[in-house]
Amino acid sequence: MTGKKPHTDGRRAVLITGCSSGIGYHAAHALAARGWQVLATCRKLEDCTRLKAEGLDSFVLDYTDTSSITTAVQDTLARTGGRLDAVFNNGAYAIPGATEDLPTDALRTLFETNLFGWHELTRQVLPVMRAQGHGRIVQNSSVLGLAALKWRGAYVATKFALEGLSDVLRLEMAGTGIEIILIEPGPVTSKIRENSIPHFERWIDWENSPRAQEYRDGLLARLYDKRDPDFFELPPEAVTHRLIHALESRRPRARYYVTTPTRVLGTARRILPTRALDWLLRKF
Repeated sequence: MTGKKPHTDGRRAVLITGCSSGIGYHAAHALAARGWQVLATCRKLEDCTRLKAEGLDSFVLDYTDTSSITTAVQDTLARTGGRLDAVFNNGAYAIPGATEDLPTDALRTLFETNLFGWHELTRQVLPVMRAQGHGRIVQNSSVLGLAALKWRGAYVATKFALEGLSDVLRLEMAGTGIEIILIEPGPVTSKIRENSIPHFERWIDWENSPRAQEYRDGLLARLYDKRDPDFFELPPEAVTHRLIHALESRRPRARYYVTTPTRVLGTARRILPTRALDWLLRKF
């Protein structure tokens, strides 16, 4: 516990993960500007220190460490006087590479951050929300939770799992006052590609892969070369716009699509036969 005096001014409180950059960073600043009491967490202490210097209330939450999650929840409640109106599960990373080159241990580590940690945090805050009779769990999923794309097998697996777990939780929370909401970004400006490089280098032995030439022809350039934004790429503000509606609307949607590719692929998944969808997805 921090010993910090809790706020009692009635502000709505939201705990956000993955605030060091990108979507989480923008959301934390935007919601603070709208009057929310924002608890902006990061995995690394140095990022929290930087956010504090920018005026945010920030502390460590590491999804891979249950004790870190527990401490972060305790710190949150100490700061808010025991209230928590919303959680935005956002922190995640990727391990790009062909699925056949992905060690099973790599997949385990990714699930620890991208799914198991989210589940643990959600379970720890649900009793608080039940007791107060309301709350919102907003899950930052992805277009890759709706449609599979090559070279992204690990990330796709975690997001598909998140979609299913969130759908079940939404059904189970009906009537409790607790809303479970999915946001589905497509290409959004962030550091996820840059941040995936150390994980790629740790886990993917691409030089000894039967697909080595495909790595040379495509994935390596996408990872390492400086490049312009994707054609449909939107800034983090696009996600924050949907997040604000998810948090502040009287009747939030179950899902919020962000970017044109998400809308197109979400629709295609519903209406196309599998072979036709596969043909479309191979073009990406």
